[in-house]
Amino acid sequence: MRLITILLAFFIGSSVSAQKGLAHLDIQSSTVCDMCKETIEKELIYEKGVKKVNVDLATSTVHVEYDAKRNTPENLRAALIKLGYAADGTPGDAKAFAKLPACCQKEGCGKLPDEGKH
Repeated sequence: MRLITILLAFFIGSSVSAQKGLAHLDIQSSTVCDMCKETIEKELIYEKGVKKVNVDLATSTVHVEYDAKRNTPENLRAALIKLGYAADGTPGDAKAFAKLPACCQKEGCGKLPDEGKH
């Protein structure tokens, strides 16, 4: 019984200490459709240190939980831009944008909201 208690305490302590290095980043993007959400969540999870990605279409926000020792906010924003999506005021990569699904291109996901309006 004592061994079980010690092991349980060890595992709880390990999981708590592992979570201490996690950081949270919210990136304003220009996502508008389910394909945007699917693409970003599927691709951004492969970035170094990323633990969780969730796209909120209602607010066009990409929520990223990551290991702050393995990645930076700048690198995560750059990764989103490389996918063709805008990140915190910077437009998405034009070549990557051209490869996005038609619905994303039609809606202008990779562009900033003010682009094209004069």
